[in-house]
Amino acid sequence: MNVSEVMTAQVATATPRSTIAEVARTMVQVESGVVPVVDDGKVVGMITDRDIVIRVVAEGLGLDTPVAKVMTDEVETCREDDNVADAAAKMGSKQIRRLAVLNDQGKLAGIISLGDIAIDYGAKKVGQTLEEISESTPAAH
Repeated sequence: MNVSEVMTAQVATATPRSTIAEVARTMVQVESGVVPVVDDGKVVGMITDRDIVIRVVAEGLGLDTPVAKVMTDEVETCREDDNVADAAAKMGSKQIRRLAVLNDQGKLAGIISLGDIAIDYGAKKVGQTLEEISESTPAAH
Protein backbone atom coordinates (compact mmCIF):
# COMPACT_ATOMS: atom_id res chain seq x y z
CA MET A 1 0.00 0.00 0.00
CA ASN A 2 1.33 3.43 -0.95
CA VAL A 3 1.54 6.49 1.29
CA SER A 4 -0.85 8.35 -1.05
CA GLU A 5 -3.61 5.93 -0.07
CA VAL A 6 -3.54 6.80 3.65
CA MET A 7 -2.06 10.30 3.91
CA THR A 8 -4.00 13.45 4.65
CA ALA A 9 -3.90 15.37 1.37
CA GLN A 10 -5.72 18.58 2.32
CA VAL A 11 -3.16 20.29 4.54
CA ALA A 12 -3.20 23.86 5.82
CA THR A 13 0.22 25.49 5.58
CA ALA A 14 2.06 28.53 6.90
CA THR A 15 4.96 30.57 5.59
CA PRO A 16 8.12 31.36 7.55
CA ARG A 17 6.72 34.89 7.99
CA SER A 18 3.40 33.71 9.46
CA THR A 19 2.98 34.59 13.11
CA ILE A 20 2.46 32.19 15.98
CA ALA A 21 -1.04 33.62 16.49
CA GLU A 22 -1.94 32.91 12.84
CA VAL A 23 -0.64 29.36 13.05
CA ALA A 24 -2.45 28.71 16.35
CA ARG A 25 -5.73 29.89 14.77
CA THR A 26 -5.09 27.63 11.79
CA MET A 27 -4.51 24.66 14.11
CA VAL A 28 -7.86 25.34 15.79
CA GLN A 29 -9.69 25.71 12.47
CA VAL A 30 -8.34 22.51 10.93
CA GLU A 31 -8.20 20.59 14.22
CA SER A 32 -4.55 19.65 13.79
CA GLY A 33 -1.53 19.95 16.02
CA VAL A 34 0.88 20.42 13.14
CA VAL A 35 1.23 22.89 10.29
CA PRO A 36 3.89 22.51 7.57
CA VAL A 37 5.83 25.66 6.79
CA VAL A 38 6.18 26.19 3.05
CA ASP A 39 8.28 28.74 1.18
CA ASP A 40 8.13 29.00 -2.60
CA GLY A 41 6.38 25.63 -2.78
CA LYS A 42 8.99 23.77 -0.74
CA VAL A 43 8.60 22.46 2.82
CA VAL A 44 11.10 24.35 4.96
CA GLY A 45 9.81 23.43 8.39
CA MET A 46 7.04 22.13 10.61
CA ILE A 47 5.45 23.79 13.58
CA THR A 48 3.53 21.83 16.17
CA ASP A 49 1.38 22.74 19.12
CA ARG A 50 4.23 21.41 21.25
CA ASP A 51 6.67 23.83 19.55
CA ILE A 52 4.35 26.68 20.47
CA VAL A 53 4.27 25.65 24.12
CA ILE A 54 7.96 24.85 24.50
CA ARG A 55 9.54 27.44 22.24
CA VAL A 56 7.08 30.33 22.51
CA VAL A 57 5.14 30.20 25.77
CA ALA A 58 7.92 28.78 27.95
CA GLU A 59 10.43 31.30 26.58
CA GLY A 60 8.03 34.24 26.88
CA LEU A 61 7.96 35.07 23.18
CA GLY A 62 5.08 37.06 21.74
CA LEU A 63 2.29 35.77 19.57
CA ASP A 64 3.59 38.00 16.79
CA THR A 65 6.82 35.96 16.64
CA PRO A 66 7.47 34.67 13.11
CA VAL A 67 7.11 30.93 12.70
CA ALA A 68 10.64 30.74 11.27
CA LYS A 69 12.07 31.49 14.75
CA VAL A 70 10.43 28.49 16.43
CA MET A 71 9.67 25.89 13.75
CA THR A 72 11.50 22.62 13.41
CA ASP A 73 13.53 23.07 10.27
CA GLU A 74 14.81 19.53 9.86
CA VAL A 75 11.73 17.99 8.27
CA GLU A 76 11.60 14.28 7.60
CA THR A 77 9.81 13.41 4.39
CA CYS A 78 8.63 10.58 2.23
CA ARG A 79 7.16 10.35 -1.27
CA GLU A 80 3.56 9.69 -2.29
CA ASP A 81 4.52 6.40 -3.91
CA ASP A 82 6.56 5.14 -0.95
CA ASN A 83 5.33 2.04 0.81
CA VAL A 84 3.37 2.70 4.03
CA ALA A 85 5.45 0.14 5.91
CA ASP A 86 8.63 2.01 4.91
CA ALA A 87 7.13 5.32 6.06
CA ALA A 88 6.16 3.74 9.38
CA ALA A 89 9.66 2.32 9.78
CA LYS A 90 11.16 5.76 9.12
CA MET A 91 8.91 7.29 11.78
CA GLY A 92 10.02 4.63 14.23
CA SER A 93 13.72 5.01 13.51
CA LYS A 94 13.52 8.82 13.70
CA GLN A 95 11.11 8.71 16.68
CA ILE A 96 8.63 11.06 15.05
CA ARG A 97 4.87 10.91 14.58
CA ARG A 98 4.49 12.57 11.18
CA LEU A 99 6.18 12.83 7.81
CA ALA A 100 5.67 15.47 5.17
CA VAL A 101 4.68 13.74 1.95
CA LEU A 102 6.24 15.14 -1.22
CA ASN A 103 5.16 14.74 -4.83
CA ASP A 104 7.49 14.05 -7.76
CA GLN A 105 8.35 17.77 -7.98
CA GLY A 106 9.41 17.85 -4.32
CA LYS A 107 6.39 19.90 -3.26
CA LEU A 108 4.06 19.18 -0.36
CA ALA A 109 1.39 16.64 -1.27
CA GLY A 110 0.19 15.89 2.27
CA ILE A 111 1.11 14.56 5.68
CA ILE A 112 1.12 11.01 6.95
CA SER A 113 0.84 10.41 10.67
CA LEU A 114 0.93 7.36 12.88
CA GLY A 115 -2.81 7.87 13.28
CA ASP A 116 -3.34 7.70 9.51
CA ILE A 117 -1.41 4.46 9.40
CA ALA A 118 -3.24 2.95 12.36
CA ILE A 119 -6.68 3.91 11.09
CA ASP A 120 -6.36 3.31 7.38
CA TYR A 121 -3.61 0.75 6.93
CA GLY A 122 -4.39 -1.12 10.14
CA ALA A 123 -8.11 -1.31 9.46
CA LYS A 124 -7.55 -2.53 5.90
CA LYS A 125 -5.08 -5.13 7.11
CA VAL A 126 -7.57 -6.31 9.74
CA GLY A 127 -10.28 -6.44 7.07
CA GLN A 128 -8.06 -8.45 4.76
CA THR A 129 -7.19 -10.87 7.54
CA LEU A 130 -10.87 -11.25 8.49
CA GLU A 131 -11.70 -11.91 4.84
CA GLU A 132 -9.04 -14.62 4.67
CA ILE A 133 -10.34 -16.19 7.88
CA SER A 134 -13.89 -16.13 6.50
CA GLU A 135 -13.07 -17.89 3.21
CA SER A 136 -14.74 -21.25 2.78
CA THR A 137 -12.34 -23.94 3.86
CA PRO A 138 -12.79 -27.36 5.36
CA ALA A 139 -13.62 -27.05 9.04
CA ALA A 140 -10.65 -27.32 11.33
CA HIS A 141 -11.18 -27.50 15.06
